[in-house]
This record gives sequence, C-alpha cells and structure tokens, in this order.
Amino acid sequence: MIDRRWAVQRWHRLDVTVRDLPLGLLLLTTSLLPVFQSNGTQLGGVPTRPLDALGVAAVVLLGLPLAVRRRWPAACLALVSVGFAVDQLGGYHSIATMALPVALLSAGAHLRRYRRATAVLGAVAFLGLAVALAMVGAGEPPVDVLTFLLALALIWGAGSWLRSTRAAEAELRLRIADDTRAAERTRIARELHDVVTHHVTAMVVQAEAARYLTADPDRLDRTLTAVTDTGRRAISDLRHVLELLDPDYGSADGTLAPGTVHALVEHTRRTGQPVEFTEEGTPAEPTGSADLVAYRVAQEALTNALKHAWGTRTSVRVHHGGREITVEVCTDSPDSPTASRAASAIGSGRGLAGLRERVDVLGGDFSAGRRSGGEFLVRARIPTGGRS
Repeated sequence: MIDRRWAVQRWHRLDVTVRDLPLGLLLLTTSLLPVFQSNGTQLGGVPTRPLDALGVAAVVLLGLPLAVRRRWPAACLALVSVGFAVDQLGGYHSIATMALPVALLSAGAHLRRYRRATAVLGAVAFLGLAVALAMVGAGEPPVDVLTFLLALALIWGAGSWLRSTRAAEAELRLRIADDTRAAERTRIARELHDVVTHHVTAMVVQAEAARYLTADPDRLDRTLTAVTDTGRRAISDLRHVLELLDPDYGSADGTLAPGTVHALVEHTRRTGQPVEFTEEGTPAEPTGSADLVAYRVAQEALTNALKHAWGTRTSVRVHHGGREITVEVCTDSPDSPTASRAASAIGSGRGLAGLRERVDVLGGDFSAGRRSGGEFLVRARIPTGGRS
C-alpha cells in the first residue's frame, strides 16, 4: 500500500506546470464528450450549435493553457479569454468555459507585474465581447452582462486577496526567521562575553600582578602558572560556546555545563582577589537554565570585581531554596591605587544588561548597584521551577 504522506510529498516535488495540467486536461476531455456538450456558460443569446473544428480549437484554448496558470498567469488568461470569446460567439457553450474563472483567479493570485493594466485590458475586452455578442446574437439584458462582469471582478478580487495573504504570511515567516537568528546571535554573543571577559580579565590582573613579583621567583612562577591555567580554562569554555553553533557536539538540551560557583570562586582567588564564599541550603536536582544563569551571575560579578576593585574583599553568597536560587555578590569599594591600575579593562555595561535579560526570561529578579557604604552589590533571584 502506498504511503499517503510519501505520495503527497512526491506530488509537491513535481513541477508546477505538471501539477496544473490535469485540470486543463479534465476540462478538455469532458467538453469533448457528447453528454457534456452545450452545458457551459451562455452569454449573449447566440444559438447553440454542436462542436466543429472551430469549437474544438476553442475548447483547446480554454483547457490546455491552465497548465501554465501559475507559471505564466497573464499568458494563460489571454489564451483562455480568446477561447471563451470564440466559444460564446460560435454558440458552442462548452463546459470548458469554466476555465475562465480559474484563469482569472490564478492571475489575481500569481500575477506580479502590470496588474492594473491587466485588469483594465480585461474589462475593455469583456465590453468588446458584450458588444459583439449583442450584434451576433439575440441580445441580452444589460443587467445580466453587468452581473457577469461583477462576478468576474469578484473572482479577480479573491485572487488578489489570496496574493496579499500569502505575501503577509511570507513576511511573517521571514520576520520570525530574522528574530530567531537575532536571538541566537544574542545568545552566542552573551556566552562569548561571559566566558572571554571573565578569563581575559583574570589573565590581565594576574599579568599585572606579575610585574611586581620579579624579586620573588616562587610567587612569580605561581602567578604565571595561574595565567596559563586561566588560558586553558578559557579555551575549554570557548569550546563549550562553539557547541552552541554545532549541537551535534554539545549537550542534549543545547545549554552549557560550565561548572560550579565554588570552583569559580576558587579560580578567582588564585588571581589574588580575596573572596569569601557562603552556600546555604541543599542544591536541588539539576535545574538546567537556572543553574547556568546562577553561574553566569556570579561570573559576571566576579569579573567586574577583578576589573574595578582588584585586591578588595568580595563576598559570594548562594542560597538554594525549594523553588529558587538566590545569588548575591558584594564587593567593597576600592581604595588602593593598585586596584585602580589593575582595572585596566574598560567595561561596556553589556554584561549586567545581559544578566538582567537572562534572569527576566526565567521570571526572576535582578538588581545591581552601589550601596550606602560604597559596596557594589549584585543580587539575582532565579526561579528553578521546583516544589517547596
């Protein structure tokens, strides 16, 4: 048994002309059957007569052009209109005249250029046909002619509505794709900022401190070793960020697993920054995005401490609640010239703004600012979605 989905996919892969041809062939063959002859549109009161060579030519002009109704809608409409005029003036009244509304609808939906000119020419051509029918046939009340013209205008309008609807849907899809790409670029830029800024700042601070340790080879060696370790960590974290671009090499959910806040504090201490760490509560099961955001909050706050207050006391407090994680990083006000020299990297303010966006996405609260005593406090409350 043929799979229906497979058949539909194969059908849609065919050229549009091949897919439109069956309708034209159906009208053509149906019009040639005696039982269906003289059962089409009758306009103008021309006496009905059986098909002859001219009538067959009219049927061919009505049916076959439908194969190109979407590829060349203007040519299709022109040929079908000629076939319709021959059919009505000759009195054949074949069922193939149903091709005219189909061609008109397709032209309204798929014609891209000269739409107004096509509509005007179509109206003029129809009025000319009406006059010719009045001269050849028994005549038809003007109301009937106007009604038929109005029906054709409505069909054209329906095609134009379909065109505008498809254009709006295509624009919406394009906008969604652009927004998705922009969001992904922002996500990657945020990860790069968090990783590169933290590690590079630590390396700058360590290198700055090494300049004053030339008289103490042991401490100088430890400092340079710390610079090397920081560089290796930067490379490792950058590999994690690159996994965002290639999920096949990343974790199952596409997020990073950067480590623990405690390990981050230990790494910061090796740069010479005095950091006090307090962790309260019992960490719940892995909470995915919440753990990552908590890590990034601590990382950005410690990076800012290294930049702007190196050598001053910094405290990190992490509290694990039943349904949220609270991270607080408080840095004393720098009061030594060494701290000012070490803060040689200039911040853009992007890091704190990025943290606020991360926390807001999870429905949490974020604040960062200087307190009355001069300390700078970064605080984030991050919902985990757990149960209390």
